[in-house]
Parts: sequence; C-alpha cells; structure tokens
Amino acid sequence: MDSLFVAKLAAFAQITGSSAIAAGLLIGLASLGTAIGFGILGGKFLEGVARQPELSPMLMMRMFLMAGLVDAFAAISIVMGLYLFFAANPFVDQAVNHATKLEAPANNS
Repeated sequence: MDSLFVAKLAAFAQITGSSAIAAGLLIGLASLGTAIGFGILGGKFLEGVARQPELSPMLMMRMFLMAGLVDAFAAISIVMGLYLFFAANPFVDQAVNHATKLEAPANNS
C-alpha cells in the first residue's frame, strides 16, 4: 500500500509542477504579446495621425477597438493560466487513476 501512495504522490507532484510551469508560460507570454501588440498599435496610430490629422477621431476609435481585442486575448490566456494553477486541475485525476492502475498488479503479486 505504501508503494501505491508513493506512485499517486509522484503523479500528483509531476502534473502539478508541469501545470504550474504551463500556467506561468500562459500568463507571461500573453502579457508579453499584449505589450508588443499595444506598442505596435500605438506607433501605427501616431503615424496615421501624423500623416492625416483630420482622420484622428476615426483612427482613435479603430485603435481603441483593436486595443480591446488585443486585451481580450491576454485576459483569456491569463484566466486559463490561473484556472490551471488554482482550480481543480483536470489532469491530476487522470494521472492518479493511471498510477493506481499501474500499481494494482504489482500489489497482487
């Protein structure tokens, strides 16, 4: 029975650690991508206003629309990362059940 507990604990630790790395990558890369996107978006907006100042209100409206879309992608990625990190991880149950099935024949012998 002790071997089964160790196998379950090892599966839990491996899946939890991998999920923490995945959540960190999701949050970090989403933030990096959003920062780059906002930088490019603001730069292109300023270029457009410098070329045609009379189109400033229309360009500003479109810039804010695109900023919302860029920010929505980051928000979805951050929520997915936090869900993997703090909520019930769907991969843990599968890994523990698989570890239990692998250890069950070893205990019967």
